[in-house]
Amino acid sequence: MATKIRLRRMGAKKAPFYRVVVADSRSPRDGKCIEEIGYYNPIQAEQTLKIDEERALYWIGTGAQPSETVKALFKKAGILQKQNG
Repeated sequence: MATKIRLRRMGAKKAPFYRVVVADSRSPRDGKCIEEIGYYNPIQAEQTLKIDEERALYWIGTGAQPSETVKALFKKAGILQKQNG
């Protein structure tokens, strides 16, 4: 089973927020997920980002591939530097 770390869109029309989830690569964007590891709200003034670093590193270690957007969020949060360092 190929797993991906990606965003799940939530919220109202024109006011989205996202949950960072680990899901099977074949499941739909807002479908069933294996685990929720954080959230991201780009609408707020300070762009809220909260990710469980321990679980994110665990899933990356087991082979889950982050999407391009999630990879950028991990770099912003400093998670990918911890993995490489």
